[in-house]
Amino acid sequence: MKPIAAFFALWLGLAAASIAAENQVVLNLEPSAENPRNSEGSFVTLKSGRILFYYSQFYGGRADNSPARIAEVHSDDQGRTWSTPMTVVENAAGNNVMSVSLLRLKSGRLAFFHIIKNSWLDCRPWLRISSDEGATWSEPKQVIEAPGYFVLNNDRVIQTSTGRLLVPVAFHRARAADPASGRTFDARAIAMWFYSDDEGATWKEADNWWAIPAVSRSGLQEPGVVELANKKILSWTRTDQGSQYGFASADNGKTWSAPVPVALQSPQSPASIKRLPGTTDLLAIYNDHSGEFPFPKGKRTPLVSAISSDGGKTWQSHKLIEGDPDGWYCYTAIHIVDGAVLLGYCAGDSKVGGLNRLRIRRVGVDWLRGK
Repeated sequence: MKPIAAFFALWLGLAAASIAAENQVVLNLEPSAENPRNSEGSFVTLKSGRILFYYSQFYGGRADNSPARIAEVHSDDQGRTWSTPMTVVENAAGNNVMSVSLLRLKSGRLAFFHIIKNSWLDCRPWLRISSDEGATWSEPKQVIEAPGYFVLNNDRVIQTSTGRLLVPVAFHRARAADPASGRTFDARAIAMWFYSDDEGATWKEADNWWAIPAVSRSGLQEPGVVELANKKILSWTRTDQGSQYGFASADNGKTWSAPVPVALQSPQSPASIKRLPGTTDLLAIYNDHSGEFPFPKGKRTPLVSAISSDGGKTWQSHKLIEGDPDGWYCYTAIHIVDGAVLLGYCAGDSKVGGLNRLRIRRVGVDWLRGK
């Protein structure tokens, strides 16, 4: 065994013993010939107590533009066990439907956002509404009318304390006119935000958008948003600059400050952040490349949690969620249940492919806090 491999093996063995008690895998959806990729999703709790998890189920390949539908698994025991998958929305797009955000609205209804991707020139978020706890969904309604390639990551939409829906997207310009060619896609994204004050009936674009103030091949990709206890809104994006970049809004998402590097050091991989209910604390799940845990350069591992008590300025209580140096962990959905956090994310490796295995973990809140 090579020295570096021996180091990782020893370190992982010690780490595994410390995390096993309150950090449990409760579901693995492995890739198969029928479904070569099971990936990113989102949770919501029904009034009955059932937890739904909707995710992207690919059936005609494993690339981002391969055919995919939206599928569901559910749990009736606070996320400890899960049902077998069933189809929620069939694919009627040119490429696929994917990338889900589920949300309980203040009106009591459920919101179901997903992307409809028709080509490298046409990718936009759409919204469906349910008034019967997800038994049926409305026909999809466009969030963005303008043509283009707008990426809404999974588990990203929020409704603020005022009732405003906030949809963060990355816009990728077209470099050529051929909709079937990946060469039309410009990876250098700009960050944009859209908002609705009538639960999705109408939408407005935020007053400003941002490009990255650096030489970059990524730009500002895959933004997320979270509301702080003081009503300020934070947003963040993945970059190729060695860290996430952050923005702030003091007017409920109408305008945004310029992007700056934040304390979450990571590869070009999305972070996920949510506020722990009843507290001012933020929980982040991301690939920590600060050096606190061993990491292979450029890879989406390890997967780490961190807590911030100062609105995202600093992060403490770093805990290892996944540490396999061959792993590929990303696109994490976060859902808080009684005393625990459910994490749904891609958990691939060199054998199955980085985005092709879907994993759900159940992690104790006290363990995340280091208690």
